[in-house]
Amino acid sequence: MEKMDHLLTSYIENLIDYIPHIVGALFILALGLWVIKMSQKIAKRILTKRNIDPTFSSFILDVLLWGFRILLFVVIASKLGIQTSSFVAIIGAMSLAIGLSLQGSLSNFAGGVLIILFKPFRIGDIIEAQGETGKVISIHIFSTQIVNYQNNVIYLPNGVLSNSKIKNISQNNLRRSEVLVQTTLTKNTNLFIEKLLEELLSNDKILSQPQPRILIKELLDTKITYVVQVWVDNDNFTAVNSFILLKAREISDAL
Repeated sequence: MEKMDHLLTSYIENLIDYIPHIVGALFILALGLWVIKMSQKIAKRILTKRNIDPTFSSFILDVLLWGFRILLFVVIASKLGIQTSSFVAIIGAMSLAIGLSLQGSLSNFAGGVLIILFKPFRIGDIIEAQGETGKVISIHIFSTQIVNYQNNVIYLPNGVLSNSKIKNISQNNLRRSEVLVQTTLTKNTNLFIEKLLEELLSNDKILSQPQPRILIKELLDTKITYVVQVWVDNDNFTAVNSFILLKAREISDAL
């Protein structure tokens, strides 16, 4: 019984002695988080003022954020009495395990660096990758964030992006639209093409140069398939496709 009392007393005394360290660590944590937040704001303001590419700025801010967090963790651990030198031993002992478990994350980080360096796309571009199409809204150190046409946010790993095919739809301002339309064989083919071309040329969202083209793609027993090719600005792509389908149907019904 006396031994238990002695152990309990010793435990309480050690806890009381340790309270200043805990309070100090909490203070450092609060101060550190505030410093990190302010540093992020200042860095963002400087990058914006110097007209740094938003794609590069986003990545740099992410790197700074994680760097400050790791530094804060080391300082707090030191305040709690954990020897900083022990981190070296721990990291050395666990380096293989960490390397294996974080293999994907390291690959994603390296992929993020490659994306920033070679710029296959930037923030604001519309890209098609990994079966997804959307507008790039941010590039982080491990992933790239896009928003698709359904307003869904999609996170694509940077490692996969940097090692796979990426279609950058926005890189060129102009885009050729190809729309397939069908009519029955009973319709006057030449008249259908003539009427549809008139509609295409009257639409100010469709460029007159290069000229719109309507080609016969396929002849079936009862139907003719046409391919309508027009050049448009990227922003008008979807609207023009809808216009072509609507006018093709109206003209076909009128013949």
